[in-house]
Amino acid sequence: MTATIDLEDTWCAHNYHPLPVVLVRGEGALVWDETGRRYIDMMGAYSAVSHGHCHPRMVRALTEQAGKLAVISRAFHTAPLGPFAELACRLTGMDRALPMNTGAEAVETALKAARKWAYTVKGVPEGQARIIACRGNFHGRTIAIVGMSTVEQYRHGFGPFPGGFDLVPFGDAPALERAITPDTAAFLVEPIQGEGGIIVPPDGYLARCRELCDRRRVLLIADEIQTGLGRTGRLLACEHEGVKPDAVTLGKALGGGMLPVSLLLGKAELMDVFQPGDHGSTFGGNPLAAAVGREALQVLLDEGLIERAAQLGDWLMGRLRAIQSPLVRDIRGRGLFIGIEFDAGRIQARDVCDRLAAKGILTKDTHRNTIRFAPPLVISRELLDEAVGCLGAVLAEA
Repeated sequence: MTATIDLEDTWCAHNYHPLPVVLVRGEGALVWDETGRRYIDMMGAYSAVSHGHCHPRMVRALTEQAGKLAVISRAFHTAPLGPFAELACRLTGMDRALPMNTGAEAVETALKAARKWAYTVKGVPEGQARIIACRGNFHGRTIAIVGMSTVEQYRHGFGPFPGGFDLVPFGDAPALERAITPDTAAFLVEPIQGEGGIIVPPDGYLARCRELCDRRRVLLIADEIQTGLGRTGRLLACEHEGVKPDAVTLGKALGGGMLPVSLLLGKAELMDVFQPGDHGSTFGGNPLAAAVGREALQVLLDEGLIERAAQLGDWLMGRLRAIQSPLVRDIRGRGLFIGIEFDAGRIQARDVCDRLAAKGILTKDTHRNTIRFAPPLVISRELLDEAVGCLGAVLAEA
């Protein structure tokens, strides 16, 4: 154990179990540890580093704005916020943007908006609004959000939880239809469940959900914090089925790998329920975050990263499926958002991650005994090929 790891282990709460690697530098899809060893980042910080590490345009946007004005609060107007909100709304087809910091905050904002919409627009009796989510979801770590989680560890020891949530199986549109009542305000769904194991729903599922929500006057809120901003080969993963939600939460890659930036974007009917004083954030929409967020969106467009994710994702999926190993149970995903599930009776995903790290490939395990391959969208085909080769070697050795 290095001194760095020992110091962190001594003074930090043990709410993470990191791989024993101390990273000190990054560039593009590569990172280096304190000994100078180079690794391929196949995790992309849970999609937060889609632009790659230390992208020159992101560094420039950050430093230039930091040298002018960083934090002033929404008590005053600032120059970067309007252009950031406009670009985000135009790209997603939404009417309004509400800036926050983390993805969990964006989801909490969406829950508040949906409930107030239910009371002031739909006519649900005060205190009766319900929100439907999916089993296996991951929308964040706040008390309200883990209250609708089905992962016992996320809930254990943190109750009691707020009410008003109903859960249905992911990918099961008939179950959603049965769960909707006159008091249902919204259906909150990840187009692909990320933390749940990179679970892709059946074809047509989101389109069917859109139809049901329209018919029953229920908001469709897409959590695109991991899947959005090009990760799956489209700006939003909902676009694979031509679905336009009533609201979208964005985060992670919106910060360009620089700092936390998130948004709730929605239609005017939903977003206009907020009045001054209803909701806020000291740091949400600060000039530094707005400048970085706008540049992150612009870089996606200028560098064709969305199209790149689609092309490389198809190629990577083919290479992974060519690996013939009895240890692999399933390979699934879209774009550069791929999960490899292993036979739990024969090998553990954490063990695969440890073995990959020893070969210079970094990723992390998630639910269903799965590892994720979700590298920065700037990664080269040569680096992807190296990562696949190392995975094949690990499985052969195991």
